[in-house]
Amino acid sequence: GMALRFLAAGADVVICARRPPEEPVTADGREAQFVAADVRDPEQIAGVVEAAVERTGRVDTLINNAGGAPPADSATVSPRFNEKIVALNLMAPMAFSQAVYPVMQNQDSGGVILNISSVSGIRPNPMGIAYGAAKAGLVNLSETLAVEWGPKIRVLTVTVGLIVTEDAHLYYGDQAGIDAVGETIAMGRMGQPDDVADVCLFLASPLARWMSGANIKVHGGGEKPAYLGVSTGEVAGEES
Repeated sequence: GMALRFLAAGADVVICARRPPEEPVTADGREAQFVAADVRDPEQIAGVVEAAVERTGRVDTLINNAGGAPPADSATVSPRFNEKIVALNLMAPMAFSQAVYPVMQNQDSGGVILNISSVSGIRPNPMGIAYGAAKAGLVNLSETLAVEWGPKIRVLTVTVGLIVTEDAHLYYGDQAGIDAVGETIAMGRMGQPDDVADVCLFLASPLARWMSGANIKVHGGGEKPAYLGVSTGEVAGEES
């Protein structure tokens, strides 16, 4: 995943979550430092940034990768539920970005902020209205901060498509279901965490030094239009 790719590239990595990983996150003899934190709490976010600065003296890259939401009926979902989803998927990245801002601005090399969004924010997202809206907001957050905080801080959105994670079976079923969903994607398969991590590694590097404010879609070309599978037209039939 993300932490492993950056560790393997030689980075000092600090990760956070409410609960520690079952096993230490290590790669090539390097281990990520874990800090327990609820990213919906600005005070705990400040603690994570302080831990990173204490360990390395700087923060070069922030990846706002926390997120998610269980399905909920848009007609009956409670305001409290929606507030929690927006807090995790939009307000937390905003607060984390604010927390690293003074650190990055005081570094000669500045810094990079990568906000991980989802295709749910750029297309309809049934049973996930708050999640989709929050992820859409994340795109504008990145664009706005890129203008306000440049040139020292680059801010980008990475909009991620359908990924095979440890919870993929809850959404897509068994391997046959995952394969079937993959066939609806232009690249013919669902993505893997490393597909996203590799793009983030590039964006955080000097190779992407003139990229900021952009929304990079890492979605295997996207999902094929539904009409291609049902249309009886000659052109649609050839495409499908």
